[in-house]
Amino acid sequence: MGVPLAILDLAIIGSGDSVADGLNACVEVAKTAEANGYSRVWYAEHHNMDAVASSATAVLIAHVAANTESIRLGSGGIMLPNHSPLTIAEQFGTLATLHPNRIDLGLGRAPGTDQVTVQALRRDPRASEYFPQDVLELQAYLGDSTRVPGVNATPGRGTHIPIYILGSSLFGAELAAVLGLPFGFASHFAPHQLREAVALYRSNFRPSEQLDHPHVIAGVNVIASDSDDDAQSQFTTTRRARLRRFLLKPNVDVPDAEVDRILASPQGAQIAAMMKHTAVGTPAAVRDQLLEFTEYAEADELMVCHQSPTVEGRLRSIELTANAMELVGV
Repeated sequence: MGVPLAILDLAIIGSGDSVADGLNACVEVAKTAEANGYSRVWYAEHHNMDAVASSATAVLIAHVAANTESIRLGSGGIMLPNHSPLTIAEQFGTLATLHPNRIDLGLGRAPGTDQVTVQALRRDPRASEYFPQDVLELQAYLGDSTRVPGVNATPGRGTHIPIYILGSSLFGAELAAVLGLPFGFASHFAPHQLREAVALYRSNFRPSEQLDHPHVIAGVNVIASDSDDDAQSQFTTTRRARLRRFLLKPNVDVPDAEVDRILASPQGAQIAAMMKHTAVGTPAAVRDQLLEFTEYAEADELMVCHQSPTVEGRLRSIELTANAMELVGV
């Protein structure tokens, strides 16, 4: 069997689309992933982002789970410093009770937003300093014995939902290793420390009750299409959209030629470098690139972020990639 493929669905609200359109697309993506043999679909917690609809991550997972049959669903991730461990245990415990053996809990320590929004969330910016302790507290709530005497998660207790540590630095790699948990690296947008983090995780891994050997999930972008020209055109559109989102003022019309000039500049090159690990092209070409990336990342599983700018393009990319990687659907 080849490397398992999962999907990170960014719950994108496309240009001219409504929030409802973005949420409905999540259901279509999950159904297509389920039919084509992907191992799981995850959603990321982001706040105050006009183009992302996954801010209420657990609610979105519940909606998608109710409209699919068997595929695993989870967070990629919940930004734990934004929440109390008890709240997350109760939310995901509810999901796991309603949808047994289908729920994953990926955890990150970044806020998933800017500092002004952190204040709006009523969170202490220093909360991330307690991330390791909060992970242990959350893990206990989902297990059989709480770390807070007299406090239990209902639902949650005894569900033993698998926890994954997610990150883009060495901190997450070391924590995942010490706790004996699977580690997911966000190389789909922060590629620089991928190999160093994976090496650190594997060399320091300690077996745990959840996991007896290291498990690395590496993020990678994919745009698969029936023709290379179309795939490259989609990739160009995606790169332009990312630069507009991160560097340009909102609601300001900047011609594509100017955007391309900025992308070629040192400032724009930093944005372009975020998508260093992107497989683009026909199914055969994407397969070769994904196999090469799997070896480069020493990955046990790939978390694929299909980056086509339209829902139709993403659904087609999901199907073509699954066929190329010989996944077995339901």
